[in-house]
Amino acid sequence: MKKTLLTVVTALLVGAASAQITWYNPLDQEQCVIQNQAFEQEIGHTYVRLPERAREQVSQAIWNLSRNSAGLAIHFYSDAPHIEVRYTVAQRLAMDHMPATGVSGVDLYAIDSDGAMTHFAGKYSFRDTITYTYDAIKRDRNHNMGYEYRLYLPLYNTVKWLEIGIPQGSSLKFVPRRKEKPIVAYGTSIAQGGCASRPAMAWTNILERKMDRPVINLGFSGNGHLDKPIIEMMGEIDAAAYILDCYPNLVGRDKDEVVRLTVDAVRSLHAQHPATPIIIAAFSGYPNAPLSENHAAMQQKMDEAGRESLRQLEAEGIDNVRYLTPQQMNIPSDGTVDNVHLTDLGMQSIADAYETLLREMLHEPSGHTVTTHPVTQRGEPFMYEWRERHTQILTMNEADAPERLIIGNSIINYWGGEPLAKLQSGPESWNKYMEPRGFRNLGFGCDRIEHVLWRVYHGELDGFEAREIVLAIGTNNLWRDDDAEIARGMVHLVKAIRDRQPNAELKVMAILPRRDMEQRVASANKTIAEALKPLGITIIDAGSVLMGRDGKIDESCFRDGLHPNEKGYGKIVKFICK
Repeated sequence: MKKTLLTVVTALLVGAASAQITWYNPLDQEQCVIQNQAFEQEIGHTYVRLPERAREQVSQAIWNLSRNSAGLAIHFYSDAPHIEVRYTVAQRLAMDHMPATGVSGVDLYAIDSDGAMTHFAGKYSFRDTITYTYDAIKRDRNHNMGYEYRLYLPLYNTVKWLEIGIPQGSSLKFVPRRKEKPIVAYGTSIAQGGCASRPAMAWTNILERKMDRPVINLGFSGNGHLDKPIIEMMGEIDAAAYILDCYPNLVGRDKDEVVRLTVDAVRSLHAQHPATPIIIAAFSGYPNAPLSENHAAMQQKMDEAGRESLRQLEAEGIDNVRYLTPQQMNIPSDGTVDNVHLTDLGMQSIADAYETLLREMLHEPSGHTVTTHPVTQRGEPFMYEWRERHTQILTMNEADAPERLIIGNSIINYWGGEPLAKLQSGPESWNKYMEPRGFRNLGFGCDRIEHVLWRVYHGELDGFEAREIVLAIGTNNLWRDDDAEIARGMVHLVKAIRDRQPNAELKVMAILPRRDMEQRVASANKTIAEALKPLGITIIDAGSVLMGRDGKIDESCFRDGLHPNEKGYGKIVKFICK
């Protein structure tokens, strides 16, 4: 009897402990934390997509659909072993051709310290209050400070309120809205997300993950008509690219009218943002057209309208517009629910097509090796938050354009200068030599070549013209990549830097020697130098002064066999500041 009673009491205590959840409301944060949302000053701290002033400019249908949270997301960090999400919505939970998980559900992804993203399938319950529960979350492979999370919000419903809960004693930190220029997509029900099985499978959200860039969803079901008010509001957004995906709602118009609407929309956007790429998307419906004369004729009409629009625009000298063809979309015959609205398979096909075209237009190629694929990291959250430092650099560059930059990993990060690192190993030499020459420190601890590539693609070299750039990267790739892969990544990165800063003098510092890896470093540097020779790159062999006569590093120049100390930095700085 005593044993039974003890078991019951223990179970009650465990249950009570597990029920001790701390709840966080994203809208209660001082900074706006709603991602992929435009018009921040007007609609920040809400889950809607258009500002109040649009109510008098757009149709009632568009206004009602703009209250849906399609494309919106919440990013946060947490070390919690258990996460809960609870919220309520304003409309019906499901539709005949789209499940509740897509219409009204949420979707959680976790990003580990190496930048790998994983979908987290939780348990869900659709009642008056909808709940999602994520259990037994294990620690990150590199540290115990948790993951970066992305929570995608409902596609076809209006969120009335939402909270994220974690056990007491765990931490949760919301990520403020990202500063990178977004991709802005204006479209129909297909752009809004119909009929994805869950929010993250809408093509705009797939594209957001592929490009790792904010994507603003201006898809309005049945109401993507290239309306002038929406085009004008799009023009208010300083975008990385604009997408016009309205043809599914224009199939009933004659070809000449479709061409006129398309050309007028592109002209308007181009007039405000002449350098911003614009994509006209083909009609994505009717994959069964090979079996239907009527559908084949409609497909052909819309394709002709898109191609004619492009011809007219190019004849006017608008050369930053492209037409995404049906062939490029490559939607399979089983890629829709009803011959129009896409399944997850169809959504993936469209997202793949957009990614290919956007990477070309934005000059953001992604190679097939790890070193040529841009990715984030979070290797030292106990020292700094990687994305926060990136945002800090964007802010600093906007406020005070740097003359000179030095880009690298912790070896550069720990040297000195702004933005200030928690640990500084060579501030004296930095203050004496680098600071007077106007160098800004773009070193990030734990960075590899592919991490710097992500940073270059996401604005750290945009909006100003530097005189000199020094690149010092690669030592963290030695553990994982062979010499050829490292060299291939360096060539890829150097081309990306030159593309954005063609007038800057670019110098590449050879990988500095490190304890017990002297020969490996020498081998990698030789391969890198040979790969960069056709590009005419100046190689700075600063590491030569950090070596002893025995072929090993001079330990007196290092803090730990990898990072130089003040003496070591004092030697290599003279190679940079000749």
